[in-house]
Amino acid sequence: MTRIRKLNCFDYPKIKKMIAYLGSDEGAQFSKALLNEPFGFINSILPLKYKFLHESYILLDGKEILGLITVEPVIGNHYKINITRLIFQNNLYDAGKQLIDFVISKYSAKGATSFIVSVDECHDELLRLFTDGCGFRQCASETIWKLENFEKTKDIPCGFRPFNNGDAKEVCRLYNSEIETIYKASFERIRQEFEDPILGGYSAFYKNRYVLEEPLRKKIIAYLSITTSDNSNFIIDFITNNGYEISYDDILKYAISEIDRRRSVFYPIIKQKNYTKTAEKVGEYLNSKGCKPIQTQIILVKNFYRPVKTAENALQVFLFGENSRIVTN
Repeated sequence: MTRIRKLNCFDYPKIKKMIAYLGSDEGAQFSKALLNEPFGFINSILPLKYKFLHESYILLDGKEILGLITVEPVIGNHYKINITRLIFQNNLYDAGKQLIDFVISKYSAKGATSFIVSVDECHDELLRLFTDGCGFRQCASETIWKLENFEKTKDIPCGFRPFNNGDAKEVCRLYNSEIETIYKASFERIRQEFEDPILGGYSAFYKNRYVLEEPLRKKIIAYLSITTSDNSNFIIDFITNNGYEISYDDILKYAISEIDRRRSVFYPIIKQKNYTKTAEKVGEYLNSKGCKPIQTQIILVKNFYRPVKTAENALQVFLFGENSRIVTN
């Protein structure tokens, strides 16, 4: 008989065997991330809006672990839940479905309204598991590009400065305005999602953020983030106001100079958001620079909408013909 429970420290030996196929580096990173689980007791008893760590659950058949799932609330908007990890034994897609259904049921009961997962476009069966098996819908995609033959320069572009929480409202407005209309419902963010979290030190990622201002009006016209989980691979993610001619060369030069100040050896990766107004322009630019797309991730979403309360004893009018009417209150 199968059952699902929260991951604990006694599960590590079995989990390590499950993830051995990932390879030494990825397996080590995975195991390191799981070491935070013993410190998650406080996190596990907190209401959803106060959670600050990821949570993992395992599916067992007797003492055998069949699968694992990890979820993490979006910092600043805890009613959005990211599914960040799903592992199950070879071809046991039913185990994956049980784990997905479990976390959706558990967290939606606590008030979660959106569940989000990114799946490699090559994993057709996994995509079908989420869409056909669990009711997720395909929204859009993000493409990861490898930046090769980049130059380190001391000629740092002007105008950029570090992000601070006072910029959150304006950056949020910029971000939302640059999303294509058909994707807004799924990808719009609130101001709190851009603010630095109080317990950000517990995150598995290290992120630096910057803004580019228009000199005259001090208006923010570009937002840049640099993220790493291993101090080796750095993801460069940016969004720009499409009403301005902003040099992508300058953005990448600045990003690389900031990484170079901290690391002598690194591998820059660029994230292209294919749901923004400038996505096509960014793609053309990266192609012209000889960058290689190494992965496209399909973003899947499942939403739950809170019912709107209606006033009791509201006036109802039913018309049956030109002069007939029944009124109730």
